[in-house]
Amino acid sequence: MTSKRMNVTNPKYQQIAVDVAAKIADQTFPVGDKIHARSTLANKYSVSPETARKAISVLVDLEIVKAKHGSGFYVHSIEKAKLFIEQYQDVQSIHDLKDDLIDSVKKQKEELSHFSEILDKLVDQTKRFDSFNPLNPVTFTLTSDASHLEMTISELNLWQSTSATLIAIKHGDELLVSPGPYAKLTSGDTIYFVGHESTLQRVQNFFYPNS
Repeated sequence: MTSKRMNVTNPKYQQIAVDVAAKIADQTFPVGDKIHARSTLANKYSVSPETARKAISVLVDLEIVKAKHGSGFYVHSIEKAKLFIEQYQDVQSIHDLKDDLIDSVKKQKEELSHFSEILDKLVDQTKRFDSFNPLNPVTFTLTSDASHLEMTISELNLWQSTSATLIAIKHGDELLVSPGPYAKLTSGDTIYFVGHESTLQRVQNFFYPNS
């Protein structure tokens, strides 16, 4: 009649009351039968007489069992026993659903945490790839303080000095792709180049040697 979850959450006397009510509902204990709380129930469920008495008291309060002074306890109502079982099962269903919902939320939190970890790793790897990928263009804007201004690409020897491969120059609104050897760099220009991880630092040192 009871489950392991019920055994954990419900007192023993309640479990006994439910079990006895179930037997009354299916007429294992018919109306008029005497129930020996202190001896039969205590021995059957391996509990103290006091626990057995409390179980019967629950059934008496619900008018499933009637007490006869000096005689004992007798089965009184099958209908009320059935109603008690139905209500009890509804409560247990609610408890089960609540526990299932808590378990589900916990699992979702664990899955979300795992997903978040994977996403963080993916973002971190993507950032590192974007930073270190030699084919990913890097931009660098020249100010008036930059060295080598007004020099041509040929005069700069940029690749020999920095290992940067210049692929474009943006001058104002004009973007010059694959600039030729005679293209000049002026203040405000943005250069686009590719290279290795240390290339950006070399380019910075090349144009701003004292920074």
